[in-house]
Amino acid sequence: MYEKFFGLEKKPFSLVPDPQYFYMSTGHREALAHLIYGINSNGGFVLLTGEVGTGKTTVCRRMIEMLPEDTEVAFILNPKLTVEELLATICDEFSINYPKDNKSIKVFVDLINTYLLKLHGEGKKAVLILEEAQNLTPEVLEQIRLLTNLETKEKKLLQMVLIGQPELKEMLSKPYLRQLSQRITARYHLGSLSEEEVSEYVNYRLSMAGLIRGEIFPRKTLKRLYSLSKGIPRLINIICDRALLGAYVQGKEKVDLETLNQAALEVSGENRVTHNRKNIFFGLPILGITILLIVLVVSYIIPGSGVKHFLSHYLSSKKVLIEEQKGGEGAKGPVKDTILTGYEGISTDETKLYAYETLSKIWNLSYIRDPSSPFCEQVKAYGLLCLQSRDSLNSLINMNRPAVLKFMDENNRIFYGTLYALKGERYNLMVGQKKLELEREELLKSWTGEYLLLWSPPEGYSTEFRPGAKGKIVEWLERQLAILNGKKDVKTTGIYKGELINQIKKLQLKAGITPDGIVGPKTLMVLKDLSKNDDPKLKYD
Repeated sequence: MYEKFFGLEKKPFSLVPDPQYFYMSTGHREALAHLIYGINSNGGFVLLTGEVGTGKTTVCRRMIEMLPEDTEVAFILNPKLTVEELLATICDEFSINYPKDNKSIKVFVDLINTYLLKLHGEGKKAVLILEEAQNLTPEVLEQIRLLTNLETKEKKLLQMVLIGQPELKEMLSKPYLRQLSQRITARYHLGSLSEEEVSEYVNYRLSMAGLIRGEIFPRKTLKRLYSLSKGIPRLINIICDRALLGAYVQGKEKVDLETLNQAALEVSGENRVTHNRKNIFFGLPILGITILLIVLVVSYIIPGSGVKHFLSHYLSSKKVLIEEQKGGEGAKGPVKDTILTGYEGISTDETKLYAYETLSKIWNLSYIRDPSSPFCEQVKAYGLLCLQSRDSLNSLINMNRPAVLKFMDENNRIFYGTLYALKGERYNLMVGQKKLELEREELLKSWTGEYLLLWSPPEGYSTEFRPGAKGKIVEWLERQLAILNGKKDVKTTGIYKGELINQIKKLQLKAGITPDGIVGPKTLMVLKDLSKNDDPKLKYD
């Protein structure tokens, strides 16, 4: 409903899980690392706990995406089952056939054991994930523990992941569950987002939804959002979605504190009457409405009483007040200064040309201002490629490359600048021929999330590649990883598979890149940065 009004391509705060919107906070990254470690340890249990809405399921689904292709996964969402129902559900998830009228626990366990041994013989792994595990009964938990007794001399046949709310931790601390608790090889409690992460989370989701203009949630609104949501992603999504709808209904281009507070009240069920409606009574106090009603009655009883003039004057005054609040025609006050101040006379394209020239100088390239020869085509002559995308500021900084950024100031003017250095939390930019040093919040106020940077690809690279790829680029990948692991001699296969994929996923996770095993520019830049290379860097001490 409100997407077009705010210039969005789709809803940014949908509750439906979408990998594109996954914001990897420090907590989520650590949780994911613990899950992966636990799965790879071939132990018994992995435990992930956290409050409702903190993103436990999202982290778990991301872990599943990272598992090797030879892993069979059973995912049980509703654990309120009897022992027999649980075993039957496990059989269903793994596609194990069993007699429909079977009630014997032994028959179920034997069938599961046979299936797991078959997988083991094929070199495959089995993982069982149980959501809302705090709802499991002691009897079911004991049966789950007994399933981990299914093993060979080398390892357990079934790896288990328990996901639940904080009560699950308390349950597992009980003496009667100590045997299960002792088999947990990795455990992590996922907390809420910090105040800074809430701001980054909101801006990240907006940028992923296609936002190309300035901020919608001002800094003070985001600060209040943190207080209202306590940093819980699900609550953030619900409140922000309702706040955007409220701002849209009121014709506001930004979510102010009043709209955010009202959205939070509606979400909590404590709704109240809202006066901000798009009609002639917008913002009128009760006394004002009463006066208007009296005037209308007088107008009806005493024709020619001058009421028409009064109404016209009152409503025109109200229109000016509304326009002032919206910043439209009739608004008062000077236009605020922006980081484009001093360059109001130059066009958007000129600021882009300035930015390309600055980036070219950093890379020691000769750049020609020629519309018939695009910038990204010119740099190919130097063996370089452009990476153009939209991302969070943290992701951009992790790539550690100077970049041309697209901005939109408070007066809706689009312009470009070059981010060329970073010192602590101070960001150094060149806009036109003017050097600027901005705080993080100042930068985020105007940056649309879009960027362009240059990078030097290794020999044999043409486009991102996935498991199963072959060629020189894979051989280069194998050699780079061997060097990083301290190996001098390596026999390359030229095939992207198996342990090579796992190593890349671990590298991606550590670097804050989506650990999907797909090797593209971001992953290759990280690999190059871990070895000596002369590419210009963004960060400096």
